[in-house]
Amino acid sequence: MTLHAIDDQHFDHDLATIRLKNLRLRTHIGIKDDEIRNRQDVVINAVIRYRADKAMAFNHIEQALNYRTITKQVIAHVEDNRFLLLERMTREVLDLIMAHEQVLTAQVEIDKPHALRFADSVSITLSESREPRRPR
Repeated sequence: MTLHAIDDQHFDHDLATIRLKNLRLRTHIGIKDDEIRNRQDVVINAVIRYRADKAMAFNHIEQALNYRTITKQVIAHVEDNRFLLLERMTREVLDLIMAHEQVLTAQVEIDKPHALRFADSVSITLSESREPRRPR
């Protein structure tokens, strides 16, 4: 198999990957009394893939997936709500990202720093895809 054949099989050259790295927010997260009363830090990372052929061809923001809009929505949602579970917060952020029709796949990881005494953080990761699964 030539390199070109491998490339055509495994890579779609029109797909762009947006990485939102270490978005640090404060929100109400948890079930303990002090967690319910006080905001805590969370760190959000997301990987978003979308078809960028029009954005690359026309070089107009209207053709691209606007990561600034998505980030503002995530910030507002996380900071303006209360969550008992990290799983629920992660699901809601993933749903918010997937609500953008251009998004083909997304993965969201949310860390809760200092949630455990001897660990830097605890995190939950969830993924979703509009793309059909490829046979293995």
